[in-house]
Amino acid sequence: MADRDLSSDADHALDRVLESTPRRGGRTRPSAPDRVFDAVNLTILALVLVALVYPLYFVLISSISEPSLVNTGKVTWYPRGLTIQGYTRVLRDPNILIGYRNTFIYTAVGTALNVTLTVLAGYALSRRDFKGRNVISAFVVFTMLFNGGLIPLYLVVRNLGLLNTLGAMVLPTAVNVVNLIIARTFFATTIPDELLEAARVDGCGTARFFFQIVLPISPAIIAVEVLFYGVFHWNAFFEALIFLNDPDKYPLQMVLRDILLRARLSEMMFTGDPREFAEIQMLAELIKFSAIVVASAPILLLYPFLQRYFMTGVMIGSLKG
Repeated sequence: MADRDLSSDADHALDRVLESTPRRGGRTRPSAPDRVFDAVNLTILALVLVALVYPLYFVLISSISEPSLVNTGKVTWYPRGLTIQGYTRVLRDPNILIGYRNTFIYTAVGTALNVTLTVLAGYALSRRDFKGRNVISAFVVFTMLFNGGLIPLYLVVRNLGLLNTLGAMVLPTAVNVVNLIIARTFFATTIPDELLEAARVDGCGTARFFFQIVLPISPAIIAVEVLFYGVFHWNAFFEALIFLNDPDKYPLQMVLRDILLRARLSEMMFTGDPREFAEIQMLAELIKFSAIVVASAPILLLYPFLQRYFMTGVMIGSLKG
């Protein structure tokens, strides 16, 4: 009887607290400190967003604005003196399509190879019944801290006969250690051992379990790996500079580099009218902005299609397993 009275008193006290809580639209109204905290958070995030987005926006509006207005600081929030001369000079270069073609090939082949090896290795290292996984993981992490350096890498690529080939662009970077760790952690935290045991009871082998059960429930980590590796290969420049010497095999970044160098060279070697020199100098700046947009636009257009998986895969894969 006493317990029933105490329960009744507790229920009445809870009802009085709920009735005294201010509500708006059927929901509890946040307190003043909560509103201040939310306002400060929104302000900070808005400033961070502007700091991240504005440089891209500035490059875009500068690429279609009059170079003289850009150089004098008159272009800040919207384009002025609209012109597409920079894009015309970049896109009419005969090597630009070759660069796009090669970059698409390097990105597609390299990303497919990277994702395949990373997902397979990440799943294997996540299995607790895989003997020696800790030793292999230690060797993998060791390569993040110590490596042979540029000269040994070049000698290995040369001795394998990969110079000036597709293999030179995709094989030396076949697996990224950070991406491998993310994939391993993802599989370790999302694929329970009980699922594997149940599959084994039904006669499912390791390969069948991986391809028919693990992969279908892991689109998030696959999308993250595709995005990471795709961006890396699309922006690859240093590998091409070292391992390629045939202009017909240059990726887009190398082609744009040559366009910028030619524009700068014309500027440095010009000895005519100072007014014409100023125009050449401004055109070189316009070409620079246009080249950045041409190189970045395709990969920026890819991100919205993978964004739904991006946060899920990164957050789960970054947790310690």
